[in-house]
Amino acid sequence: MDWDGYRLLLDLGYAALPRLLAHWPDGAVDAVVVTHEHPDHCVDLHGLFRMRLYGDPGGPRLPLYCPPGVLDRLGGLEPDADLRAVFDVRPLPGGHRVGPFTLTGTSLPHYVPNAGIRLEAGGVALAYTGDTGPTPALAELGRDADLFIVEATDRDGETDRPTRNLLTSAEAGHWARRAGARRLMLTHFWPGNDRAASVAAAREEFGGEVLAAEEGLHVTLSDGGGTY
Repeated sequence: MDWDGYRLLLDLGYAALPRLLAHWPDGAVDAVVVTHEHPDHCVDLHGLFRMRLYGDPGGPRLPLYCPPGVLDRLGGLEPDADLRAVFDVRPLPGGHRVGPFTLTGTSLPHYVPNAGIRLEAGGVALAYTGDTGPTPALAELGRDADLFIVEATDRDGETDRPTRNLLTSAEAGHWARRAGARRLMLTHFWPGNDRAASVAAAREEFGGEVLAAEEGLHVTLSDGGGTY
């Protein structure tokens, strides 16, 4: 995302780096936020590491906000590399000032430590769950958000597990409504999921605009002074 020229990356899963370079060919970003250590949310951080290590040797370290485990997971790809030579790691969950943004990380239930992310700047708020099961903390994370990006992995019939670490699209709509969010974006679909059906299920629970995350989708949130 870009706010008045400040570039912040939110999760870098499979094939995220080529898409980043398509938008910003120089690869220059100001900060990275990663919700958790699963490869579909962080593996392309390693590509960014190598790009900066060899393309900008001696440059300033890049602020990386993430829960414990992310660097350990990536370190397994190249055990002899020192990821901290490129990244200045700052812990999540917790609160931080990140350029123009106030960042709040909230612990959410998943198979590994996961931090839901809330970013606020200039009276505009964006919230993102990463991967999560149902929890009342979602209502506070997305409270009055201009855009609430919510994972919608589980399908009907997958909600009877004793422990839930993922959401259905209907549950995403439920928590967006509970939060009073203005817009909802569904993300984290299993391959083959019917996205139109997911959007329809979310609309049964949430009366605002519902979007499905798609490659190349651009969403503008603006207060007149900056733009996500």
